[in-house]
Amino acid sequence: MSAHAHALSPHPAAASRPTPGIALTAEAEGQEALLPPDALALLVSLHRAIEPERQARLSARCERQAFFDAGGLPDFREDTREIREGDWSVAPLPAALRDRRVEITGPVDPKMVINALNSGAKVYMADFEDSTSPTWANLMTGQQALIGAVRGDLEFLADNGKRYALRPYNEQAVLIVRPRGWHLDEKHVLVDGQPMSGALFDAALFAFHNARALMDKGRGPYFYLPKLQSMEEAALWEAALSHIEAALGLPQGQMKVTVLIETLPAVFEMHEILHALRGRIVGLNCGRWDYIFSYIKTFRAHRDKVLPERGQVTMTQPFLKAYSELLIQTCHKRGAHAMGGMAAQIPISNDEAANEQALARVRADKLREVTAGHDGTWVAHPALIPVAQAIFDEHMPGPNQHDKLREDVSVGRDQLIAPSMGSITRAGFEGNVEVCVRYLAAWLDGNGCVPIHWLMEDAATAEISRTQIWQWLHTPGMHLADGTAIDSKLLDATLRGLPARLGDTAALPGGNRVGEAIALLDELSRSDELAEFLTLPAYQRID
Repeated sequence: MSAHAHALSPHPAAASRPTPGIALTAEAEGQEALLPPDALALLVSLHRAIEPERQARLSARCERQAFFDAGGLPDFREDTREIREGDWSVAPLPAALRDRRVEITGPVDPKMVINALNSGAKVYMADFEDSTSPTWANLMTGQQALIGAVRGDLEFLADNGKRYALRPYNEQAVLIVRPRGWHLDEKHVLVDGQPMSGALFDAALFAFHNARALMDKGRGPYFYLPKLQSMEEAALWEAALSHIEAALGLPQGQMKVTVLIETLPAVFEMHEILHALRGRIVGLNCGRWDYIFSYIKTFRAHRDKVLPERGQVTMTQPFLKAYSELLIQTCHKRGAHAMGGMAAQIPISNDEAANEQALARVRADKLREVTAGHDGTWVAHPALIPVAQAIFDEHMPGPNQHDKLREDVSVGRDQLIAPSMGSITRAGFEGNVEVCVRYLAAWLDGNGCVPIHWLMEDAATAEISRTQIWQWLHTPGMHLADGTAIDSKLLDATLRGLPARLGDTAALPGGNRVGEAIALLDELSRSDELAEFLTLPAYQRID
């Protein structure tokens, strides 16, 4: 695949044999091969089977949020007590996923796919969600790259002439694909006149092209499922994956999943989510950044649960410590992996002392995870793989820690919802504005994974920044640590001063869209209603 894989092609969007019920509204290189009639037919049948319940689940989210906005609190469900207290386990884990001590994550462009599979990590999570801007060209290029990766012949030629190629298969990381969340549409694919689910499009198209080859290699297909809020949403994934398996002639349960516990409502239903997917689930993951975002969003109207600035909301905060330890206890009771969270640091190439301080924080975080009982962890940059692996190798000699049952953990509702103590500094406020604007500008320009101040930022961290700004503005009496009121005047001044702080925006990813990003953040921050997801209004502005 060339460096110009994103270029549009003039050939028709429709396949040579029209498929009833489906229409494609965009064109990109390689589209006809990616979307032959049989693939389109699968998308049609899947949409018709799943879409009504998806819409019902999204409506249920809105109803639940209205309950929280009226002062209600999330809690463990009384109607599912038997599941939580029952004696059952998930299905045995496949051999390829028993040891997942270090996983690397990133977008699905060809260079990233090759580098991640070659990185030395146990697993590469190829991300169509938080680190991919879902332009049609990006989606098509990503699916093509994954087909080449599974086939083993993916190559990439950079503009500087450097060639990237895959290592032998037995030296590659295990591939897990993260499709988009239930809330995201795929506007370029209309079934019966409706946009289909981005989640279903991503998962079904990947399975259509790669499931048989991966099954023959003993490697899946495997998926990471994001942003679930309830056991019913997990059951909907079970129905969708079963439908795909039946359509492709795969054994039921062949496709395995790991679920990210990255919403506050989901932490109260971890047993139930495992149970709903018990024939195919292999673990839960502490998606810490989205979890913080979800906490802010869930309690957006609760004045007693406003979080301090992002840098102070670490995993040692009581509510996050309770969440991770309850996840470990729950998973190990059911025979599933309890995966740790992301280290987003990027090596600081021009400051050895600062780089060592950053690495020390990574080591401390990974030591906390492995000693707590996590079975693996995430990194965003290949240079962190040996750092994380050394910690896990020293403290986890076996492939996992399922025998660490954490029966000492006793976590109730109040521990899971306790607010953090801390402050909001001027630097913290300005940092939130900068991260959100810079990430959003890059995302609008087609780049969903952006290095900012030696951290790899994705949609989740931008969402923390954006929702914190909104909540601070809409909670009466909020002040910075220096006494300055957090109000529209402060936001105005910060947004006006941002271009000067950024310097030459032409050198930044998406620099040509910084003005548009500032305007969108301004609009979202002042709105009376908190937008559910930043990517929903932003999606309308990309091709």
